[in-house]
Amino acid sequence: MRLEAITWERLTEALAARILRTRAADGSPWLRIGIDGAPAARPEELARPLAEALRLRGRGVLVAGTDGFLKPASLRYEHGREDPDTYYSGWFDTGALWREVFGPLEPGGTGRALPDLWDPATDRATRSAPVELPPGGVLLLHGPFLLGHWFPFDLTVHLRLSPAALERRTDQRERWTLPAFARYEDEAGPGDAADVLVRADDPRHPAWGGLH
Repeated sequence: MRLEAITWERLTEALAARILRTRAADGSPWLRIGIDGAPAARPEELARPLAEALRLRGRGVLVAGTDGFLKPASLRYEHGREDPDTYYSGWFDTGALWREVFGPLEPGGTGRALPDLWDPATDRATRSAPVELPPGGVLLLHGPFLLGHWFPFDLTVHLRLSPAALERRTDQRERWTLPAFARYEDEAGPGDAADVLVRADDPRHPAWGGLH
Protein backbone atom coordinates (compact mmCIF):
# COMPACT_ATOMS: atom_id res chain seq x y z
CA MET A 1 0.00 0.00 0.00
CA ARG A 2 1.27 3.45 -0.92
CA LEU A 3 1.36 5.75 2.11
CA GLU A 4 1.21 9.53 2.04
CA ALA A 5 2.39 12.02 4.63
CA ILE A 6 -0.33 13.58 6.78
CA THR A 7 -0.48 15.57 9.99
CA TRP A 8 -2.28 14.27 13.05
CA GLU A 9 -4.67 17.23 12.80
CA ARG A 10 -5.63 16.42 9.21
CA LEU A 11 -5.92 12.75 10.06
CA THR A 12 -8.27 13.55 12.95
CA GLU A 13 -10.46 15.72 10.74
CA ALA A 14 -10.56 13.11 7.97
CA LEU A 15 -11.52 10.36 10.40
CA ALA A 16 -14.21 12.50 12.01
CA ALA A 17 -15.72 13.27 8.59
CA ARG A 18 -15.63 9.58 7.68
CA ILE A 19 -17.32 8.57 10.93
CA LEU A 20 -20.11 11.06 10.32
CA ARG A 21 -20.77 9.32 6.99
CA THR A 22 -20.63 5.82 8.46
CA ARG A 23 -23.65 3.67 9.29
CA ALA A 24 -23.46 0.56 11.44
CA ALA A 25 -23.54 -2.54 9.28
CA ASP A 26 -25.77 -4.38 11.77
CA GLY A 27 -28.27 -1.52 12.04
CA SER A 28 -27.15 -0.41 15.49
CA PRO A 29 -27.92 3.23 16.32
CA TRP A 30 -24.39 3.52 17.73
CA LEU A 31 -21.03 3.39 15.97
CA ARG A 32 -18.11 1.37 17.28
CA ILE A 33 -14.65 2.56 16.23
CA GLY A 34 -11.42 0.73 17.03
CA ILE A 35 -8.06 2.50 17.26
CA ASP A 36 -5.57 -0.34 17.36
CA GLY A 37 -1.94 0.07 18.29
CA ALA A 38 0.80 -0.97 20.67
CA PRO A 39 1.21 1.20 23.78
CA ALA A 40 4.34 2.65 22.15
CA ALA A 41 2.17 3.96 19.30
CA ARG A 42 -0.03 5.81 21.83
CA PRO A 43 -3.45 5.11 20.29
CA GLU A 44 -5.09 7.10 23.09
CA GLU A 45 -3.43 10.23 21.71
CA LEU A 46 -5.45 9.84 18.53
CA ALA A 47 -8.65 8.81 20.34
CA ARG A 48 -8.80 11.93 22.51
CA PRO A 49 -8.72 14.62 19.79
CA LEU A 50 -10.95 12.49 17.58
CA ALA A 51 -13.50 12.36 20.40
CA GLU A 52 -13.35 16.14 20.73
CA ALA A 53 -13.79 16.59 16.97
CA LEU A 54 -16.89 14.39 17.06
CA ARG A 55 -18.33 16.18 20.08
CA LEU A 56 -17.91 19.49 18.30
CA ARG A 57 -20.01 17.97 15.50
CA GLY A 58 -22.79 17.08 17.91
CA ARG A 59 -22.03 13.42 18.56
CA GLY A 60 -22.00 11.77 21.94
CA VAL A 61 -18.72 9.90 22.46
CA LEU A 62 -17.41 7.29 24.86
CA VAL A 63 -13.63 6.86 24.89
CA ALA A 64 -12.47 3.58 26.44
CA GLY A 65 -9.10 1.88 26.60
CA THR A 66 -8.41 -1.82 26.84
CA ASP A 67 -6.10 -1.05 29.78
CA GLY A 68 -9.31 -0.51 31.75
CA PHE A 69 -10.40 -4.06 30.93
CA LEU A 70 -7.43 -6.05 32.15
CA LYS A 71 -7.91 -9.34 33.94
CA PRO A 72 -6.94 -9.57 37.63
CA ALA A 73 -3.22 -9.87 38.35
CA SER A 74 -3.65 -13.48 39.53
CA LEU A 75 -4.67 -14.39 35.97
CA ARG A 76 -2.31 -12.05 34.12
CA TYR A 77 0.72 -13.29 36.02
CA GLU A 78 -0.25 -16.96 36.20
CA HIS A 79 2.77 -17.87 34.05
CA GLY A 80 5.04 -15.11 35.33
CA ARG A 81 5.06 -11.34 35.03
CA GLU A 82 6.85 -11.27 31.68
CA ASP A 83 5.25 -13.98 29.58
CA PRO A 84 4.58 -12.59 26.06
CA ASP A 85 2.10 -15.32 25.13
CA THR A 86 -0.05 -14.59 28.17
CA TYR A 87 0.21 -10.88 27.45
CA TYR A 88 -1.06 -11.49 23.94
CA SER A 89 -3.94 -13.81 24.72
CA GLY A 90 -4.60 -13.59 28.46
CA TRP A 91 -4.16 -10.07 29.80
CA PHE A 92 -7.18 -8.34 28.31
CA ASP A 93 -10.68 -9.36 29.35
CA THR A 94 -12.31 -9.69 25.94
CA GLY A 95 -15.34 -11.33 27.55
CA ALA A 96 -15.92 -8.23 29.66
CA LEU A 97 -15.51 -6.01 26.60
CA TRP A 98 -18.18 -8.03 24.78
CA ARG A 99 -20.49 -7.98 27.78
CA GLU A 100 -20.02 -4.46 29.15
CA VAL A 101 -19.11 -2.44 26.06
CA PHE A 102 -20.21 -4.06 22.82
CA GLY A 103 -23.33 -5.82 24.12
CA PRO A 104 -25.11 -2.61 25.22
CA LEU A 105 -24.30 -1.05 21.82
CA GLU A 106 -25.81 -3.84 19.73
CA PRO A 107 -29.16 -3.31 17.97
CA GLY A 108 -31.79 -3.25 20.69
CA GLY A 109 -29.18 -2.57 23.38
CA THR A 110 -29.45 -0.06 26.20
CA GLY A 111 -26.65 2.23 24.99
CA ARG A 112 -25.22 2.13 28.54
CA ALA A 113 -21.59 0.98 28.24
CA LEU A 114 -18.85 0.88 30.85
CA PRO A 115 -15.80 3.11 30.29
CA ASP A 116 -13.61 0.73 32.33
CA LEU A 117 -13.94 -2.25 34.66
CA TRP A 118 -10.61 -3.03 36.33
CA ASP A 119 -7.90 -0.81 37.82
CA PRO A 120 -4.50 -2.48 37.37
CA ALA A 121 -2.89 -0.20 39.98
CA THR A 122 -5.19 -1.37 42.79
CA ASP A 123 -6.09 -4.71 41.16
CA ARG A 124 -9.72 -4.05 41.99
CA ALA A 125 -12.91 -3.24 40.11
CA THR A 126 -13.19 0.44 39.25
CA ARG A 127 -16.94 0.56 39.95
CA SER A 128 -17.31 3.22 37.24
CA ALA A 129 -20.85 4.11 36.28
CA PRO A 130 -22.06 3.21 32.78
CA VAL A 131 -22.05 5.97 30.21
CA GLU A 132 -25.28 6.30 28.26
CA LEU A 133 -24.67 7.06 24.61
CA PRO A 134 -27.56 8.67 22.74
CA PRO A 135 -28.55 7.31 19.33
CA GLY A 136 -25.85 8.36 16.89
CA GLY A 137 -23.25 8.18 19.65
CA VAL A 138 -19.78 6.79 19.02
CA LEU A 139 -17.59 4.37 20.95
CA LEU A 140 -13.85 4.94 20.50
CA LEU A 141 -12.03 1.91 21.85
CA HIS A 142 -8.24 2.14 21.81
CA GLY A 143 -5.51 -0.31 22.70
CA PRO A 144 -3.41 -3.22 21.42
CA PHE A 145 -4.61 -6.46 19.81
CA LEU A 146 -8.08 -5.15 18.92
CA LEU A 147 -8.29 -6.95 15.59
CA GLY A 148 -8.90 -10.66 15.42
CA HIS A 149 -11.55 -10.90 18.17
CA TRP A 150 -14.56 -10.42 15.87
CA PHE A 151 -15.44 -7.22 17.70
CA PRO A 152 -18.25 -5.52 15.73
CA PHE A 153 -16.30 -2.43 14.74
CA ASP A 154 -17.79 -0.16 12.09
CA LEU A 155 -14.39 1.38 11.36
CA THR A 156 -10.89 0.37 12.43
CA VAL A 157 -7.62 2.31 12.46
CA HIS A 158 -4.28 0.57 12.94
CA LEU A 159 -1.27 2.58 14.08
CA ARG A 160 1.65 0.64 12.66
CA LEU A 161 5.17 0.67 14.01
CA SER A 162 7.96 -1.16 12.22
CA PRO A 163 9.74 -3.73 14.41
CA ALA A 164 12.68 -1.35 14.80
CA ALA A 165 10.45 1.59 15.73
CA LEU A 166 8.41 -0.56 18.11
CA GLU A 167 11.57 -1.65 19.91
CA ARG A 168 12.96 1.88 19.97
CA ARG A 169 9.78 3.43 21.34
CA THR A 170 8.98 0.70 23.87
CA ASP A 171 10.29 1.32 27.37
CA GLN A 172 13.15 -0.98 28.30
CA ARG A 173 11.08 -2.49 31.11
CA GLU A 174 8.33 -3.45 28.64
CA ARG A 175 10.43 -4.93 25.85
CA TRP A 176 9.55 -8.43 26.97
CA THR A 177 6.17 -7.73 25.23
CA LEU A 178 7.78 -7.40 21.77
CA PRO A 179 7.30 -11.08 20.79
CA ALA A 180 3.57 -10.65 21.43
CA PHE A 181 3.36 -7.90 18.81
CA ALA A 182 5.33 -10.02 16.34
CA ARG A 183 2.80 -12.80 16.90
CA TYR A 184 -0.07 -10.33 16.41
CA GLU A 185 1.39 -9.27 13.08
CA ASP A 186 1.66 -12.88 11.97
CA GLU A 187 -1.75 -14.05 13.19
CA ALA A 188 -4.02 -11.01 12.75
CA GLY A 189 -2.28 -9.04 9.99
CA PRO A 190 -3.60 -5.76 11.42
CA GLY A 191 -2.16 -3.61 8.65
CA ASP A 192 -4.28 -5.44 6.09
CA ALA A 193 -7.29 -6.02 8.33
CA ALA A 194 -7.78 -2.39 9.39
CA ASP A 195 -9.87 0.04 7.37
CA VAL A 196 -7.29 2.79 7.87
CA LEU A 197 -3.55 2.21 8.15
CA VAL A 198 -1.35 4.86 9.74
CA ARG A 199 2.42 4.50 9.89
CA ALA A 200 3.64 6.10 13.10
CA ASP A 201 7.34 5.22 13.18
CA ASP A 202 8.16 8.91 13.60
CA PRO A 203 5.43 10.43 15.79
CA ARG A 204 6.14 13.85 14.28
CA HIS A 205 5.58 12.67 10.70
CA PRO A 206 2.79 10.09 10.34
CA ALA A 207 1.74 8.68 6.99
CA TRP A 208 -1.44 6.92 5.96
CA GLY A 209 -3.04 4.91 3.22
CA GLY A 210 -6.13 7.08 2.92
CA LEU A 211 -9.80 6.22 3.40
CA HIS A 212 -11.42 3.33 1.56
